Parts: sequence; C-alpha cells; structure tokens
Amino acid sequence: MALSSMESQFKGRRILVVDDEERMVRFIRLNLEHDGFRVIEAFNGTQAINKIRNNIPDLVLLDVMMPDLDGFEVLKIIREVSTVPVIMLTAKGEENDRVRGLELGADDYITKPFSPRELVSRVKAVLRRTETPSTSMHGLIEVDDRLKMDFDRREIWVDGKLIKLRPTEYRLLYHLVQNAGWVVTHDQILTKVWGYEYRDEPHYVRLYINYLRKKIEEDPANPKYILTERGIGYRFVDFRRQFKEENPEDVKNG
Repeated sequence: MALSSMESQFKGRRILVVDDEERMVRFIRLNLEHDGFRVIEAFNGTQAINKIRNNIPDLVLLDVMMPDLDGFEVLKIIREVSTVPVIMLTAKGEENDRVRGLELGADDYITKPFSPRELVSRVKAVLRRTETPSTSMHGLIEVDDRLKMDFDRREIWVDGKLIKLRPTEYRLLYHLVQNAGWVVTHDQILTKVWGYEYRDEPHYVRLYINYLRKKIEEDPANPKYILTERGIGYRFVDFRRQFKEENPEDVKNG
C-alpha cells in the first residue's frame, strides 16, 4: 500500500528516544518504526546530550525521571545548543512537570501511560509545527520603528537586533500577523498552529503568547502588538491601518 502524502512527509525522520527504562524505549521504537521513523536510543541524559551534539535528530522524546541527569537538566542543555523540538514524557498527574517542561523550552508533553496512536499523533503534530509555513506575506514588514519582520527570510528584528524564535513561536507570530487587525480565537490558534488534536488545550496558547510578548514587546505586561480580547482570543495590532492614518500623504502618493 502506498504511503499517504502526510506519512511520506515524515518517513525517515530521526527521533531520539531518551528513557532509562529499556522496555519503554523498545515500546516507543517499535511503534515509531512502524510509521516509518528512524529511532536513535539513549538510556540516560549524558548519552542523549552526546548524541544530540554529534548528530542532531529531527525530534527528541525525553523522559523527565532519569537517574543521572533528569529530563529538565537535559532540556536546559539542549536549549543551549539547539532548537530541535522536544516532547517531554511525564508521569500521570504531574502537572507541575508538564508546566515546567514547557517553560524550559519543551514543545509538548505526553503523559504516561500513552497509546501508540497518541504517541505517533503527537510526534507528527510537533514535526508539522517545525515546518516553515508557506508565506503569503513577502518582503520586509515594518510594524513600526521598533519591530520589523521578514517571513521569507524567517527573520524577526526588535530594536535593530535579530531575535531568536522557536518554531512554534514563529508559527504563532506568523498566524497573528497574517490576521493583523482581526481577532483570532483560542480554537483557531490551536488548530492552525498546534493542530486539530490540541483544540481542548488552551493553556498552550496562553503560554506561547507570553513567550512572544517577552521577546517582542517593550513592556510585556502592557503589550502594544499582541492584544488580548478577553474570553475570545488575541489580536495583532492593525499596523497597516495605523500606518495609513499616520501617513495619509504617503498612501495617496503611493
């Protein structure tokens, strides 16, 4: 049977699985390989870091509870050298672990025990988010003197400095700017940026909006670019309309 376009898109992608339980690693490997992924194994944090430094994988599945370096320590080191997407494997009911992992730079988490279907679905969803969105906005976008963006080049400039965005932050910003001036609901953001399977997890949106604000806003507590529409969603400032109002002669002459 021929692979679907989505399946073939991910065939051969390298997944690093980090867990000190050999049975868990074997379970994950068998299910990922069944879907066409290539699996690299590490059974402790030190092995994981060495393998990432020598040959960066396409995605890391990282267990929180490990004996030498725990998953959080490994994640901190990974984020110093790479933006590779990371999914944390957390124990059931450990909400603090999930929140801490996301705050340290994880892209997602899976709660143990999990089904093969959930595992593969989450891995594919995170890989989709790391792809550069096909852009309908070309060239340099100047929101104001402080914030400039070029989605063709995947560059965001704040106060003349190039800032670094993680793949999910970049996709979120792109989606907001693409709809500048319009309110985008939580559900719309989740579906467009994370995927349909995340529609019941609005905390992702709040967390990543905060990440973006810290990187692009002059005062994240009083944002002027990413505005909250309470109870509905978020709106990126309508910089095109603002430019027209502030520079009517430029618009006429243009």
